[in-house]
Amino acid sequence: MLISIVVPCFNEEEILERFHTRVTDEMARLGHEFQLVYVDDGSRDATLELLERVAAADPRARYLSFSRNFGKEAAMLAGLRHAEGDAVVIMDADLQHPPELIGRMLEEHANGHDQVIARRTRKGDRVTRTVAARAYYWLINRLVDVELVDGVGDFRLLSRRTVDAVLELTEYNRFSKGLFSWVGFRATTFSYENAVREQGRSAWTFGKLLNYGLDGLLSFNNKPLRAALYLGLLLLSVALAYATWIVGVAMVRGVDTPGYVTLLVVVTALAGVQMVMVGVVGEYVGRIYYEVKRRPHFLVKASNIGTPQQPHTPQKLLRR
Repeated sequence: MLISIVVPCFNEEEILERFHTRVTDEMARLGHEFQLVYVDDGSRDATLELLERVAAADPRARYLSFSRNFGKEAAMLAGLRHAEGDAVVIMDADLQHPPELIGRMLEEHANGHDQVIARRTRKGDRVTRTVAARAYYWLINRLVDVELVDGVGDFRLLSRRTVDAVLELTEYNRFSKGLFSWVGFRATTFSYENAVREQGRSAWTFGKLLNYGLDGLLSFNNKPLRAALYLGLLLLSVALAYATWIVGVAMVRGVDTPGYVTLLVVVTALAGVQMVMVGVVGEYVGRIYYEVKRRPHFLVKASNIGTPQQPHTPQKLLRR
């Protein structure tokens, strides 16, 4: 069985060679035929030069380098397109995904699981980050159409038919956690202790994490649009009730002192609600805008790989 290991890379010059050594040592211990598919996501350091050296020294290593930074989602998609294995493992190059867990993934895959998912514990994380993450997953699982599990990321093994199914999903705005859950197939999850990043700093700033969380919220449901509709109806009902009360009081007691403060507060609040509604609608319209352009997910400037694998047809998927 051929195992493909897809490795998105962004500014990983400090640790890339160490990662390659640990992965190849682990795969040699397991005794499986394997290939490594490195995807350089427009790194600004010497990552590409290191990949060229690694590929020249090890024929099992393949690489492609983007013309600029297109994001990790595009890098994973590129890696899956070029992965030829009967099973594909996705992992980061910073060694926060321990290569020693690949053996356990292969054991679970041999037991018939199409997805073997590594779920990291939050041991060692800051309390504020842990609380925020748990609150986010509590909220998002009440809104989206798929199940997202706290601590589950991209570190996982996918069977060939699962990879082919994911490649059938060609949308531009990709949220892989949701896509992996959406395609289904038999899955299992195991936990591992969070590993500390050995070199460099994470590229995931608070702003990027926030945007990624919003992508997850908007990619798999239209409930924010429905909520905006319900909120508008609620505000309309409150306004009608308030207008009825004002007219009734005026008819019984006559016109009182004008409610300047009340009017100002109501107008300001309604304007804020309207802006939020327009923002929600704008997010969905923006996603439609990017989808209809049908631009490629990424552009490659350098590679030692030929034509990418194409996903199997639905008929082949059914036969599998």
